[in-house]
Amino acid sequence: MKILFASSEAHPLVKTGGLADVSGALPRALRNLGHDVRLVIPGYQSVLEDNSNLKPVASLTLASARGSIRLLCGKLPESRVPLYVVDAPHYFNRPGNPYTGPDGNDWPDNAERFAAFARAVVAIALNRADLDWRPDMVHCNDWQTGLVPAFLSEFPARPATVFTIHNLAYQGLFSYGTFQALDLPAAWWSSEALEFYGQLSFIKGGIVFADWITTVSPTYADEIRTPAFGCGLDGLLKHRADKLTGILNGVDYKVWSPGSDKLIPHAYSARAISGKAKNKADLQSDLNLPQKPQLPLLAHIGRLVSQKGVDLILDVLPDLMDRRLQLVILGTGDSTLESALKSASHKYPDKLAVSLTYNEALAHRIEAGADMFLMPSRFEPCGLNQIYSLRYGTVPVVRRTGGLADTVTDANIESLQTATANGFRFEEPTAPALLDAIDRALALYPQTAVWRRLIAAGMRQDFSWKKSAQRYLDLYMNSPGIPKMSTDYGTKPVSETAGTSPRRLSLSSSV
Repeated sequence: MKILFASSEAHPLVKTGGLADVSGALPRALRNLGHDVRLVIPGYQSVLEDNSNLKPVASLTLASARGSIRLLCGKLPESRVPLYVVDAPHYFNRPGNPYTGPDGNDWPDNAERFAAFARAVVAIALNRADLDWRPDMVHCNDWQTGLVPAFLSEFPARPATVFTIHNLAYQGLFSYGTFQALDLPAAWWSSEALEFYGQLSFIKGGIVFADWITTVSPTYADEIRTPAFGCGLDGLLKHRADKLTGILNGVDYKVWSPGSDKLIPHAYSARAISGKAKNKADLQSDLNLPQKPQLPLLAHIGRLVSQKGVDLILDVLPDLMDRRLQLVILGTGDSTLESALKSASHKYPDKLAVSLTYNEALAHRIEAGADMFLMPSRFEPCGLNQIYSLRYGTVPVVRRTGGLADTVTDANIESLQTATANGFRFEEPTAPALLDAIDRALALYPQTAVWRRLIAAGMRQDFSWKKSAQRYLDLYMNSPGIPKMSTDYGTKPVSETAGTSPRRLSLSSSV
């Protein structure tokens, strides 16, 4: 198959969260299965500065877009995946992260920026970008690409579309004035299209118009069809339930595996686990915690926001500090939560270490050195840290929601007897429920043989991208929800990357 994968971020080029990990790994996995997959992302300042080998292949003229727009091509680093970069300096060549400025506030022209990106994706998808290549499938991700399926719906002869929801809470909502300024079809201002309680919703473009909708775990696909998790879109998602499926994210074991991880001081495996204790000792020393190997070391890594249940950790912190344990927390986020954690670390210097930063190397070392990983999320579309933790023999303690429910098997009497337990789960997003789960884990920790079985069960599980990529391919090729279309679009055979002589292309009408 020929697959165009559109995303607003991709590791290692640009990353703000799990979307980048998926967009950097899934295209590689699909290509390794023998398919012609190409990735397209915006030309952010950091992307252009770090990739001098990008070559221009076309100039684009897109409806309602301002400034010069070029299409650059190259390769996704450390892969054979062809990369297209939409170089639109007016929209993307600026400081800050993809969605916010240096002051932390959203860019005021985000709607215009990602509408322009969507139109550029459509130009590639319809073979109007001088590439002599047209995909069979366009795979879109989150609200930033939500307009792509909507734009493509205007063309009878088009590639099929898949839209993946990575986090429904982020919807890309803008005013009616913005809808008008983007020169979108008037008919789309409808509750059956892009209108959402008086606002323009980019994510509805994907949900309404895509041939197939996916989420990043089976449980999350069920949850978002309920009022509790649907963010106001549960009715629409119920209506499209026959086109909605959940495919669990994979992880890149070339990056996250304790046997080959270059960011940890001591390699280890399920069969040779002694390196984990050495990593724990080094981590305790580096974080100025007493080196007490008998004390269980708990950890949390992630955005410090209420979604992740960080406030629940703070609520149980006085009780935890009365127990024989240590706790390390790494992350940034809500200033109130940051301040509370910092204050607590001063109060309990021998038991609590807090690092209010983003530090990839430290994240790997924490996974390798900790005994348990706390993930009390109120909702979690998939989650990756609990999967990393399983591979590193760091037993997860999680709330039963989304991908956490799909990856962690609670340590109860039955699962312990069958050696299928790999962690601890709790039901309600409350401090008492979290504390009870932690206490159950603490009670088993001194039972060395039982704890080793928990670790072994987690470390032998396979959440590689190959399995997830095959499920996407099954969806692409065999699902009745995607139109059966010819893969012969009359284009001549091409190499992996397009030519280097740019031409000017025009994409008119509403697109």
